[in-house]
Amino acid sequence: MPPHPSFALVLGGGGVTGVAWETGIIAGLAAAGVDLTRADLVVGTSAGAVVAAQVTSGVPVEELYERQRRPATGEIAAHFGAGTMLRYAAAGLRPGDDRQALRRLGHAARTADTVDEQVRRDVIAGRLPSHEWPDAPRVLITAVDAETGEEVAFDRDSGVDLVSAVAASCAVPVVWPTVTIGGRRYMDGGSRSAANVHLARGHDRVVVLAPSTASLRRSGRVATELAALGAGVRSVVVTPDAEAKAAIGRNVLDPARRAAAAETGRRQAATVVAAVAGVLV
Repeated sequence: MPPHPSFALVLGGGGVTGVAWETGIIAGLAAAGVDLTRADLVVGTSAGAVVAAQVTSGVPVEELYERQRRPATGEIAAHFGAGTMLRYAAAGLRPGDDRQALRRLGHAARTADTVDEQVRRDVIAGRLPSHEWPDAPRVLITAVDAETGEEVAFDRDSGVDLVSAVAASCAVPVVWPTVTIGGRRYMDGGSRSAANVHLARGHDRVVVLAPSTASLRRSGRVATELAALGAGVRSVVVTPDAEAKAAIGRNVLDPARRAAAAETGRRQAATVVAAVAGVLV
């Protein structure tokens, strides 16, 4: 008999509203009989890192969804606007390779005036129902070394605790502080790639939930990375529809939009269930 198809769930970045929308999608698909938490591998980037830790915690998906609909206590509001994007563009669009661009962005992240690192860690810790890595499935949490520009994928064997790994992956450059792990400083895994789909290599079924598919450099775009996995990979990419985009709004770091983003994600799930189920057959 041929080996059983392996399934990777890739969860991309998208701020606090991205966490909510992805949770809504997963809950809506589960209600329709499509369980994404049965993945062999879960890759989490930024918002997706939070969702990866949540949906593998053992807490029922429906409960996680209801949490997103409650008032967002414990969160810190922030703004991701044109000024931040200009600083990203200055780092990413100047001549040089991807690593050089990330080092420039990392310098901006390390020197930015932000809230205290421990304050931000506490916010991330409050989002996670469990602070322990799951036994299964395998979970990869992405980050970028803010000094060298090197991409990193933490897992349960990395020696890094789950809260630190997720906090690093969510350390949006310039907006949030870099996260110190083992004397190194790390920033958002989404700095390199919107979803880090390349980490799903070796799996023949790939489902990507991506609040955003954009990247400052082509190498980090979802479509580019997905194509590089090979022609034999069956995949589907789910992105916010018009209703979800309206609910999310222009500022993905606004906790006040969390409930609406979750609810529209759950409604959108009904429109993609056939496509997702078709990949997993």
